[in-house]
Amino acid sequence: MSTLDVHNISGGVLREKELADAFTEAEVNGPVIHQCVVAYLANQRQGTASTKTRSEVKGSGRKLYRQKGTGRARVGHAKAPNRVHGGVAFGPKPRSYRQATPKRVRHLGLHSALADRFQNQQCILVEDFTLEKPRTKDIVNMLKAVNAEGKVLLVLNEHCSNINLSVRNIPQVNSCIWNHLNVYQVMWHDTLIITESAAEKLESKFLAT
Repeated sequence: MSTLDVHNISGGVLREKELADAFTEAEVNGPVIHQCVVAYLANQRQGTASTKTRSEVKGSGRKLYRQKGTGRARVGHAKAPNRVHGGVAFGPKPRSYRQATPKRVRHLGLHSALADRFQNQQCILVEDFTLEKPRTKDIVNMLKAVNAEGKVLLVLNEHCSNINLSVRNIPQVNSCIWNHLNVYQVMWHDTLIITESAAEKLESKFLAT
């Protein structure tokens, strides 16, 4: 069993929390993590880039000048791709970049990403907490108290609008619910702050399979 300290929002250590080795010490599968991150980024692409071919450009198809006798290169109409304001040859058209990743691969990727963060001491456990009203200063003080540096992801047990509103004012600090967590979020952030209940639910999720 892996043992981690559970902090309060003031940074004090309340107790120790044991998490199963099968959850925190699992083998880190780098290729699967890479596949999940690439698929996530590909799925964020809108794919709306579009260009006009020579048949779609507005204009006349009249030959600009006679074929011979001008001393210039022979040329067709003004919509040819080699002319200014002409069409685009082999340009982009609207398309979907979406990659379908099997559920088991996503599951393994997230497990590997979390295990990597636990093994590199980049996870901090805190007690479950709420805010009575949105107050960014409370979150900033908590981050300083638990020594969370760099890009930080706060993983919550359940949705709390006051925490989300407080977190979104801090650059490179984000929050999400435990069951909305994905591989890209885990790998992009330097430090994960996980509430105690969220850690228990994540542990049961990955030990069930």
